[in-house]
Amino acid sequence: MTTKVYIPRDSSALSMGAEKVAFAIALEAKKRGLEVEIIRNGSRGLYWLETMLEIATDKGRMAYGPVKVKDVVSLFDADFLNGQAHALSLGLTEELDWLKKQQRLTFARVGITDPISLDDYIAHDGYNGLKNALKMSGADIVQTVTDSGLRGRGGAAFPTGIKWKTVLGCESEIKYIVCNADEGDSGTFSDRMIMENDPYVLIEGMTIAGIAVGATQGYIYLRSEYPHALVALNTAIEIAKEAGYLGDNILNRGKAFHLEVRRAAGAYVCGEETSLLESLEGKRGLVRFKPPLPAIEGLFGKPTVVNNVISLATVPIILDKGAQFYADYGMGRSRGTLPIQLAGNIKHGGLVELAFGITLRELLYDFGGGSATGKPIRAVQVGGPLGAFLPESQFDTPLDYEEFGKIWAVLGHGGIVAFDDTVDMAKMARYAFEFCAIESCGKCTPCRIGAVRGAEVVDKIIAGKDVTKNIKLVRDLSDTMLNGSLCALGGMTPYPVLSAMNHFPEDFELKQAKAAA
Repeated sequence: MTTKVYIPRDSSALSMGAEKVAFAIALEAKKRGLEVEIIRNGSRGLYWLETMLEIATDKGRMAYGPVKVKDVVSLFDADFLNGQAHALSLGLTEELDWLKKQQRLTFARVGITDPISLDDYIAHDGYNGLKNALKMSGADIVQTVTDSGLRGRGGAAFPTGIKWKTVLGCESEIKYIVCNADEGDSGTFSDRMIMENDPYVLIEGMTIAGIAVGATQGYIYLRSEYPHALVALNTAIEIAKEAGYLGDNILNRGKAFHLEVRRAAGAYVCGEETSLLESLEGKRGLVRFKPPLPAIEGLFGKPTVVNNVISLATVPIILDKGAQFYADYGMGRSRGTLPIQLAGNIKHGGLVELAFGITLRELLYDFGGGSATGKPIRAVQVGGPLGAFLPESQFDTPLDYEEFGKIWAVLGHGGIVAFDDTVDMAKMARYAFEFCAIESCGKCTPCRIGAVRGAEVVDKIIAGKDVTKNIKLVRDLSDTMLNGSLCALGGMTPYPVLSAMNHFPEDFELKQAKAAA
């Protein structure tokens, strides 16, 4: 009898030796005359357990991890192919506490299916949403997305349905759907996980968007550092074309949608939608003035929907299960679920998908297991390198766009980076300025010059020179950047800088005393 062995093809799992483990298992099975079918699934997101193997048994999938090449022989000796006990046994995958406590909607298939198997995708409710959309008018599709409460998962949290409605209402023979897959925030990897581990759900979401607003061409603007995602997406696009899910006559229903992947320019600022469009047109990635909005004059001057990967990948389940099904999750105006990425100094780093409303403390300790060093978690940065630093006193804040706004913080892409009590927050503030200086497109003065001057002034604070005077100067400079920058890169750099100064003043004020001593 052939035993199915699931080994992740996710790039994080590959970095932990998954390819070598797969080869070693195939070789050992051949030596022992055992029949195994190795299926390269996606990672479940429990990255501290990679490489995590799963064995198909009558009881369900049995998990083992973290598996190294040196463990393979002992696994075979223990008869792991029949789900028997071993030091690396984790039990039934579906019973793992980390997974059981989640509410996986967007990531429902990730880790379960073979990412590039269309049959596997369809067998797990894939393309149900598109089939429903093909029976609806564009306006009804847009209304369904609006009623679900889905908001942009890239940072601004703008209601997805409103953006689609604007493009739908534009009179133009040519419209575009653009997926912002230039995932560049620190501690974020949910976009990559979707593209590598369930590419069809993004393809389906973009196709539904095209049908909804009358666009026939889509582009995935893919981060240049994601080679595995590039292969997975291009392979899935070709298979979808051959099966009639893309092309001039989708499922013989008279609707057309074509899709291409374009490599990004390797610049953080190209994650800003207008800079992205400039880059996609073959120009230097400079931020555009608004108005006009991209929904009215976007790619090549045509009405364009620009959405993040997670926003588009969430659309299929909304069209499959209905707007109310999705809206029943969450709190306040933050409906549905958010893929949260735990990184930094954290014991159990990985991806957690949960309804809005869970607190930072629950995420850091119930899921993250506390810091990797065992020291107290002093600060977390939420929302990437432009997100605010939050102290322990704010760890009970629920993940909700409006609740975070009340404490002058952002949820952004859902990335959470933890720091223990050894962190120097003055150095973190300096890094924010340095990051902005490196990544600025240079179009506006507050960002281009302000970030450079900011790093210089923080250097003086760290050196203990005129600390009180220079702290005031940093605050004045931050106010200029906040209110005078053309886009969020310069406009949000003050978030990490000022939050570090406000919540951890001792890391700045003590510099002068130390220098004097």
